[in-house]
Amino acid sequence: MLEPAPGPQNRQREPTGGRRQTPPFLSSGTTWSILVAAVLFYLLLPYHPIFSQFHKDSPSNQIPSPPTILRQPLSPAPKTAKMSKTEQTFIAIKPDGVQRGLVGPIISRFENRGFKLVALKLVSPGKEHLEKHYADLSSKPFFAGLVNYMNSGPIVAMVWEGLDAVKTGRTILGATNPLASAPGTIRGDYSLSVGRNVCHGSDSVESAQKEIALWFKPEELISWKSAQEAWVFE
Repeated sequence: MLEPAPGPQNRQREPTGGRRQTPPFLSSGTTWSILVAAVLFYLLLPYHPIFSQFHKDSPSNQIPSPPTILRQPLSPAPKTAKMSKTEQTFIAIKPDGVQRGLVGPIISRFENRGFKLVALKLVSPGKEHLEKHYADLSSKPFFAGLVNYMNSGPIVAMVWEGLDAVKTGRTILGATNPLASAPGTIRGDYSLSVGRNVCHGSDSVESAQKEIALWFKPEELISWKSAQEAWVFE
C-alpha cells in the first residue's frame, strides 16, 4: 500500500514547548522599527524636493499673516484758550425791563454769580445811537420796529467783568426767544415774547468791545478790586 505523500496537512508539528512561535517579521523590535520608519516617512515626505512645492503652495498649509495695523501719529491735544478774569461784556436792560421794575433783580443775577460791575448808567440814547448799535441788523425787516421799541424809554447800560463774562452772561440772560429759555434764566423767568425780551447781551468778545466803546467813554469804566474776589476765584 502506498503511503500518502507528505503535505502541509500531514506534517507533524514539531514540539515548541507549548509556545507559538512568532514570525521573524513580527518580532517586537522589527514592529517598532517599521512604525518609526512609517512615522518619519509621513512627516518628512512633504519636504522631499518632489513634494515640497505642492506642500508649500497648498492653501491648507499656508498660515495667514496677521493684519498690519497702521498706527496713526497721535495729534497734539487742541489748545484751550485761557479764560481771563477781566473779560468784559455789555449788558443792557431794555425799556420793557426798566418799566416793569426789573433793574434790581437783573443786577442781582450778575452780582450773585460773582461778576463785578464796572460801569452803569440810565440813558435815553436816541434813534441814531440805536441804529449804530443794531447796524448788523439793518437789512432785516424788523429793524425799524426794533429801533423804535428801544427808543421808547430809558435803558440801563452796564459793563460786567469776570471769568468768561460774555458766554456766561448770555447764559444768565437765556435764549433770545423767551419761550425757549430755561427756567432760572432772566428771560425764562421774566418774559414771554421775543419783542419784549427784557435785556440785551453781547454775543462775542469782539462785539462786547465794540458795544462798550459805543455806550461808554473810557473814563466811565471803573477799575477797582472787589473784596469778594478771593472768595470767587481760587
